[in-house]
Amino acid sequence: MVERNRAAFLSQLGATGGKKQWPIVTLRQIHSDLIHCVQGLPKEPLVGDGLITDRPGIVLAVQTADCLPIILIDPKRRDLGVFHAGWRGTVKRIIEKGVGEMRRWFGTLPRDIKAAIGPGIHACCYDVGPEVRQQFESQFAYASDLFRETKESDPVREKYPLLFLTARAPGHSELPTKIFLDLVEANRRQLIDAGVSPKNICASASCTACRADLLFSYRAEKGVTGRMMGVAGIHDSFSTRTRR
Repeated sequence: MVERNRAAFLSQLGATGGKKQWPIVTLRQIHSDLIHCVQGLPKEPLVGDGLITDRPGIVLAVQTADCLPIILIDPKRRDLGVFHAGWRGTVKRIIEKGVGEMRRWFGTLPRDIKAAIGPGIHACCYDVGPEVRQQFESQFAYASDLFRETKESDPVREKYPLLFLTARAPGHSELPTKIFLDLVEANRRQLIDAGVSPKNICASASCTACRADLLFSYRAEKGVTGRMMGVAGIHDSFSTRTRR
């Protein structure tokens, strides 16, 4: 079923050359900042969370089910990258490093990059522990802008607040605080810091956890779910590239 779906998708994408289907290059994703430059079909399986290329006829892909799929395209030099950004990859600055790798390999200028952030878990649903916030605070001066806190709700306490003014018996203590991370904004800020124009950054409004009826969500479906693919490729008709 998966292979049939991929073949149908590639056909609709135009990722065929005569009777030959373009190869899909993927990764064994490990929530890292490892990025590979793909110049042909890899001989060994790749491990990491980012792929870049300037070669036509290859489809690069990452798989997600709450983490963000991010695609970077340089239309001037005809090169691109695809990246898998969960909180671990984000705190390691994978997308910022991706911009740097495209510049190192292909001469891409950040101002020429167009970025697409695909569906992932949004700030409305992405509650994390204090250790995650601490890691972001150690890396980013703007970390406070990426988090919000809320108190867990208790319907009984909300209906009868006077019962809880002095009571401190077990179960009547202060409700814990929940911390929510805005993963989309974290990656948008990295792109801007790397030199990508804000007007060239597009982010999907769809939250995977909110729309588990339509999208795969590891959290909403408690780990029993499929994976979505974020893909990009260079068509043969765009094979003429500008070099430095």
